[in-house]
Amino acid sequence: MGLNYPLDLPGWQAWQDSRQPLARRFLRAVSGTRRSDFVVIRRSDAPSLLIGMDSATPTAVSTFMTPLARTERGEAAIVASSDVRPFLPEPASWKLVPAGAELRVPTYLREVRAVFGIGHFLPASSVAFSWAERLGIPFIVAQHGLMTPFAPPLPPSAHLLAFSDEDAAFWASGRTDVTHEVVGSQLLWDAAKRRPAGDDGEPANITDADAKPIFLGQLHGAELARGISAKTASRFCVQTGASYRPHPAEIDKLSRLQHSAWKARGIDVDRSGSPLRDNRRPVVSIFSTGVLEAAAAGVDSWVTGVDVPEWVRDFWRRYDLSEWGSEPTPAPRQPDLEPAAAIARSLDRLIEGGAR
Repeated sequence: MGLNYPLDLPGWQAWQDSRQPLARRFLRAVSGTRRSDFVVIRRSDAPSLLIGMDSATPTAVSTFMTPLARTERGEAAIVASSDVRPFLPEPASWKLVPAGAELRVPTYLREVRAVFGIGHFLPASSVAFSWAERLGIPFIVAQHGLMTPFAPPLPPSAHLLAFSDEDAAFWASGRTDVTHEVVGSQLLWDAAKRRPAGDDGEPANITDADAKPIFLGQLHGAELARGISAKTASRFCVQTGASYRPHPAEIDKLSRLQHSAWKARGIDVDRSGSPLRDNRRPVVSIFSTGVLEAAAAGVDSWVTGVDVPEWVRDFWRRYDLSEWGSEPTPAPRQPDLEPAAAIARSLDRLIEGGAR
């Protein structure tokens, strides 16, 4: 099994749009993102690395800024759809420059040797990719989540920094124009480092055995029919007394109505907002990364699903996720080198190799 759209970015975008509510699709169609909306944020007059950043969420900022802080050659500029300086380290050290209305590469980016992003499927990242092509330099993609068949295709001739060889093969889906190296997942590395040692010196299990499970919601996901997600969560929470923890993106009207219906049935909807990293209750979901994060941190975790499609079961097998009722999901193996350090080392090498 591999991607549904291994090469067809327009096809993937059409699928993605079809999964959005009609009102949101209409607004996107009539507004769009104009080329003149982009800005470049930089600290140096001659940056060697360009980052395509389409959001300023903590995860997105960490994906780029953590390894950047460890590079020896990575003086960076960022192309973004809006001013993300308030979310960056030392925001006062960055200056903002309008990118202009042309597709040509700005003169102050002519010394860039590599471009770093999560793909070329979002507006700012697409601009970054087009500039990489014009400059004839590597486009480096950092894997930022677990792989399903609905992931967007990799950019042409991309160099992928993957969690594993299996993830790289899945994402490439038979393509021969992409290269990869394995760096691991910083999220799972951090979770494993939080896990304390037991009296015997081995990693301890920190699960609160007396606590009811917590179910990680995924009503927002475009990959799985809402009916399957809701039926699975409802059945599991009723049968086990589990709390339902909504995904932060579950803010649409249908999701809020579903939450209210569950509360009326006596299901606890956990809106505490407490970080998942502080949780010690057993964790269950359909295909959330949180299951692996919990396992890495020493918390018992499982997956479950009602009438799930075959790609979900393939996902469970690839990531060695245990179904509810069996032994808990084993902690994922960690690389010898911290992923952020491995990414920084790769960026330095590729920046050096991209020099003309």
